[in-house]
Amino acid sequence: MADVPEIDVAGLAAARAAGAPLIDVREPDEYAEAHAPGAVLIPLGQVPERVAEVPTEGPVYVICRSGGRSARAVEHLRQHGIDAVNVAGGTLAWIEAGH
Repeated sequence: MADVPEIDVAGLAAARAAGAPLIDVREPDEYAEAHAPGAVLIPLGQVPERVAEVPTEGPVYVICRSGGRSARAVEHLRQHGIDAVNVAGGTLAWIEAGH
């Protein structure tokens, strides 16, 4: 997945502060347990049929637990012309960094 652009959680925090959208592709129970504030839940299995819900203006950041599922979602979204960026380390890194 070398063609999947990534951002670290510090970069994501700055992007979010500037209003950038964030999609969480984990399952609803994982999202309910903990998630980045303002993240929109679209479970990975629903991404193909919900691609129209993803913003197309500017970059869209995609997060999961540790970065694997979100990387797959980013690949799919980029195939649809969306400037999607994977969050390296995912929600685990987000929490670990104190966000």
